[in-house]
Amino acid sequence: MTQYDAGSTPMWGCFDTVATASDFRVTMPTVSLNQKNVAVNEWQKRSEKFIYAREDSNNDIEFNRVLWHGLKGDVPFPGPKRSAFVTALQGDDDDD
Repeated sequence: MTQYDAGSTPMWGCFDTVATASDFRVTMPTVSLNQKNVAVNEWQKRSEKFIYAREDSNNDIEFNRVLWHGLKGDVPFPGPKRSAFVTALQGDDDDD
């Protein structure tokens, strides 16, 4: 379990000690479940070139760029933010 589980609201309030035999009412969907997004644009064409059969087989920056522009539209891609916790030492290295 994680910190999210520890901080979440307990589910005991969702249950009752006595079963209810109330009916279940179905709501018919108002959107076709078979309809697909058939938009053909630059980002869709780039998506088709990715290899999804194996993990980490695509360029991660290009993949993120396609996702970004597909979701955000014309908002500029922020690019990768990479850093490392490295402190440069001054002076001689005495590990020899």
